[in-house]
Amino acid sequence: GRPFGLQVRPMALLTPDRYFSRISAIDIERDLLGCGLTHVLLDIDNTVRARDTGCVPRDVGMWLGRAREAGVSFCLLSNNWHADVYRFAGELELPIVAKALKPLPPAFLAARRKIGGAAADTVVVGDQLATDVLGAHLTGMKAYMLQPLVEQDLPHTLLLRNVERAILGDRKPEPAINIAESEASRSAARRGQGSAPRRFGQGAQRGVEGASRETGRESL
Repeated sequence: GRPFGLQVRPMALLTPDRYFSRISAIDIERDLLGCGLTHVLLDIDNTVRARDTGCVPRDVGMWLGRAREAGVSFCLLSNNWHADVYRFAGELELPIVAKALKPLPPAFLAARRKIGGAAADTVVVGDQLATDVLGAHLTGMKAYMLQPLVEQDLPHTLLLRNVERAILGDRKPEPAINIAESEASRSAARRGQGSAPRRFGQGAQRGVEGASRETGRESL
């Protein structure tokens, strides 16, 4: 066959394997580990960091912490070329491949090598069909697409959203769990155990809190 899975039908390349409302809707045990997916290539803007505030929502940050504690390895993969994405990666204590030129395959393959993943055990998680989903399928990986965290985005991305809506048709994202109830039950369980899991590294948590202060808004 041809390299990077180009023998696949064109529309299949643009069809996400799963479609979620946000990253916290992905069940770590069922949708990742239970599917043999232990490595994640993770988009940044409007996937884990809101485009309008630059903040990581609380449920997203806690989900990342739980996934890492469960043994999932992450590498950030972004077309963003600004220096702040490297600072962001440092705050989250995650490797990064930036200036990625997604959906071209080289950056996907480089990011996968950084965390020791293989095509069969790696999934790409992001909010765009034309970059994240297409690039994942060109390199033989699964793609989990998310709804963007906020509607604000780059002008060319907003234009592509119309194409995405046409491709997705009536497909609806898998809904997020009730975050408030979920976190309340986890908090109660942690109080009973007398310990709390790490959400990020300490530097990452300070960075997220700092970003919230700079924007004058909570990371919620």
